[in-house]
Amino acid sequence: MRSRLAAVAALLLAVAVAATGCAGTPAAPELTGDTFVHDPAFVAGTDGEPSFIYSTGNGQIGDGNIQIRRSADGADWEDAGTVWDEKPQWLSDAVPGVDNLWAPELYEHDGTWYLYYSASTFGKNTSLIALATNTTLDPDDPDYEWVDQGIVIESTGTDFNAIDPGIVEDADGNPYMAFGSFWSGIRMVPLEWPSGLRAAGTEDDEPLRLADRQSPPNAVEAPYIVRHDDYFYLFVSRDSCCKGADSTYNIAVGRSKDVTGQYVDADGVSLLEDGGTPVLATDGSRVGPGGQSASGGLLAFHWYDANLDGQFRLGLLPLQWRDGWPLVEWPAGE
Repeated sequence: MRSRLAAVAALLLAVAVAATGCAGTPAAPELTGDTFVHDPAFVAGTDGEPSFIYSTGNGQIGDGNIQIRRSADGADWEDAGTVWDEKPQWLSDAVPGVDNLWAPELYEHDGTWYLYYSASTFGKNTSLIALATNTTLDPDDPDYEWVDQGIVIESTGTDFNAIDPGIVEDADGNPYMAFGSFWSGIRMVPLEWPSGLRAAGTEDDEPLRLADRQSPPNAVEAPYIVRHDDYFYLFVSRDSCCKGADSTYNIAVGRSKDVTGQYVDADGVSLLEDGGTPVLATDGSRVGPGGQSASGGLLAFHWYDANLDGQFRLGLLPLQWRDGWPLVEWPAGE
């Protein structure tokens, strides 16, 4: 009888897990230390290695370079400096007035780390996405050195805005870069390994279109694509960032069987037609989540703390799955 009851209990547990999609989902860490992070590129540590977050720079620190934070446990974060002490000189020539570098992306391929980042000025599309490579993310590693690889794409004189890179590989291992902000929405170009630059012969091609709000100011940006089961999931940040407690940023998603789209939401509406299933939005004093990335079963993003004069903060929440769609929930009682 006991074994039969145990079998029934196990079956009920399996049904419950299938219904919630929460099996193996990590708990939300209680974040401490230096969590003043904007546009986090999050890489969860494995096999005892530390976790890292690279994020948008501060013009008053390290010449505005991408900032680095490190954590031994994924909860307590420390400042680990900036990518460089000074920006590559050519950036100032290519983007006059550039201050801090924005919205990095980290991607590892065949032992090399690829750091994509944006150089722009607010509200203009005189922008570019550039690349640097390294063999490690840890500034304390003796082999640490970010090697400048130059421009991946620039948008001066186009109808798109070359910021907010997000890298993904298709089912055959071919890399693509989604990017974009407002202007003509979310775009995509093919890349190639090992350079990490645009695929040969495609440099002059019009970037693919992935998402569009269909009305001015076309407030969609910060694409990040996650492959899960049989689908690619395109996460985007919508509405207004960077206004402190008045920000209206929120995270939405669509999915596609093909990495190049068409991406549709849970109601079947194309993201090219202002579709998007809500993932995370303002909740009380936790305002304007967005600028997302994902690693180790967690969704990283920034949000604005209405209890702290609208200061931006790091968020790390479990990325769960239910009925084929991502589920992210703020902790209760805050």
